[in-house]
Amino acid sequence: MALNDLQTLRYEVQDGIATITLHRPEKLNAFTTQMRDELVAAFDETDADDAVRAVIVTGAGRAFCAGADLSAGGKTFSYAERGDAARDAYKVGDVYRDGGGIVTLRMFRSLKPIIGAINGAAVGIGMTMQLPMDIRMASSAARFGFVFARRGITPEAASSWFLSRLVGMQTALEWCFTGRVFDAQEALQRGLVRSVHAPEDLLPAARALAREIADNTAPVSVALTRQMLWRMSAAEHPMMAHRVDSRAIQARGASADAREGVSAFLEKRSPSYPDKVSSGMPAFFPWWDEPDFQ
Repeated sequence: MALNDLQTLRYEVQDGIATITLHRPEKLNAFTTQMRDELVAAFDETDADDAVRAVIVTGAGRAFCAGADLSAGGKTFSYAERGDAARDAYKVGDVYRDGGGIVTLRMFRSLKPIIGAINGAAVGIGMTMQLPMDIRMASSAARFGFVFARRGITPEAASSWFLSRLVGMQTALEWCFTGRVFDAQEALQRGLVRSVHAPEDLLPAARALAREIADNTAPVSVALTRQMLWRMSAAEHPMMAHRVDSRAIQARGASADAREGVSAFLEKRSPSYPDKVSSGMPAFFPWWDEPDFQ
């Protein structure tokens, strides 16, 4: 999908920072299959573009994302009954793969850090699509809700894997059992978001954090670090992490980036890292595809 054909998003890159804006403000940025496909395409683009060092995701207007578009009424989630051809591409046997999960799994594979700037209402998929983002920052006007049980369905977008890792099982179960909407302060207190900002300060704060990453760190190191931390969060034993760490530090330690990083530190200057994510990932990556990884 060409990004110049986007209908539900806005995409821009400025000074190494890509901003993806959910853009259906008249519908509170409600999620559709078109948005699903455009989000996947946008993250394909950020990974492929070496000029992109960090990604910010936010919403247009007064909402981040008010959940799934419910314009189909009571059969919104009955995909077979709706006969939605856009979902057939992700059908396996008689099971329609969840569209939110298609997006969050693509975010999970991202080689660039993802910062959520949650500007307003974020419920349903508007909530669960945030979970694979690396850092979430919220406007004081933001509201959050895992409202699935109040709609007669269940959490989706792989949130049963992500949520308890972020906030613990007790909080995850409470939020999902009750389906209640809660404010940004509760999200902060429970560890869902990193910080809360006045609405006008949210995007500048997100950009400042993205700028710190873009200006000071080696992009290949960040890409590896992101995958190491996320994937090792579910490892059965620290030995799994030790094996990956050993490969990573050996490969990175011999890289031009490592030489530049040490030299810049000793010479008290800003670094200029030469390695690119598109061409400089180490030979053992992706290690999870290697069945006998040692």
